[in-house]
Amino acid sequence: MNLRDKHLWEVVATGLLLGALGVLLSLWGNPENSGICVSCFMENSAGALGFHDNPRMQYLRPELIGFVLGAALSSLAFREFRSRGGSAPLPRLVAGIFLMVGCGVFIGCPIKLFLRIAAGDLTAVAGIAGLVAGVWVGLKGLASGVELGAHSREREGSGFLVPAFFVLLLMFLVVRPGFIIFSDRGGAAEHAYWPISLGAGLLLGALAQRSRFCITGGVRDTLLMGFRSYMFSGTAAFLTAALVLNLASGRFHPGLAGQPGAHTDHLWSFLGMGLVGWLAVVIGGCPFRQLVKAGEGDADAGLVVIGMFIGSALVQSWGIAATTAGVPLVGKVAVLVGFVFIIASNLMLRERTA
Repeated sequence: MNLRDKHLWEVVATGLLLGALGVLLSLWGNPENSGICVSCFMENSAGALGFHDNPRMQYLRPELIGFVLGAALSSLAFREFRSRGGSAPLPRLVAGIFLMVGCGVFIGCPIKLFLRIAAGDLTAVAGIAGLVAGVWVGLKGLASGVELGAHSREREGSGFLVPAFFVLLLMFLVVRPGFIIFSDRGGAAEHAYWPISLGAGLLLGALAQRSRFCITGGVRDTLLMGFRSYMFSGTAAFLTAALVLNLASGRFHPGLAGQPGAHTDHLWSFLGMGLVGWLAVVIGGCPFRQLVKAGEGDADAGLVVIGMFIGSALVQSWGIAATTAGVPLVGKVAVLVGFVFIIASNLMLRERTA
């Protein structure tokens, strides 16, 4: 098998496993249609650390820890761990905040978006349209010269800071000190047995580090290269695995009404995912990909992850997050502010590179 074929099968294997575990983790205890959701896990984990006080959204999600540590272990094993950073750190931090704003308004990250589609949730169609539109606009920006700048090598120790933080979170999960808060009701109280969740996260983090799998990367590559791209194959494998398991388990319920963790404010689903897609192109990956890159020593992705924690806390504390009843006014305003940020950033970055 040549290197090109090997990489293709790595991407497909990652997509298959991500789709399968996205459904299985839900069957094993995670919320329905949210077996894997980076933004939901971020909001839960931020709450567990006391960053917000929503009693229904506080649990230190083991999958999140596994994504980072699995990527770190894989990159170390294959000698791909590189401490790097210095590419527009503050814009990346703020981008991480607005990634969570967009996800909070949609109710889910790009992974959950496709899991919802695979379960028959037709309210997610507007989100897919928004994600594609956001990626397309982001690609137009890149083509016109918008970029955050090149990475530079840093001292080896700096790349270990984010993985070390997640090792600390793992210790908190196991020891459960008194300042860590776990919900006894709501979505955060629904979770698989933590060793299973951790193991799933470690496996997915390691595979995603090897394959470079990314949901928005799949949309980007499909727009650039058509259906022959590796990432499209991985995304198709993801959807196929999730759809088959949903059908087999009786969890495929096509329709608009009564879908779990969804709302029918289609315009704001479109705009929320549009913001996420645009940001992901500029910073080089979806929320899941940022966690994996942070695990392999990318300090810039680490700043995005820190921004995601901050954004998760704000989404809950400020009432930005949508509910099944719809999108609150403050959530709509936050999305519009996010678009102002990304448009202004694009204009300034284009001027700098001209």
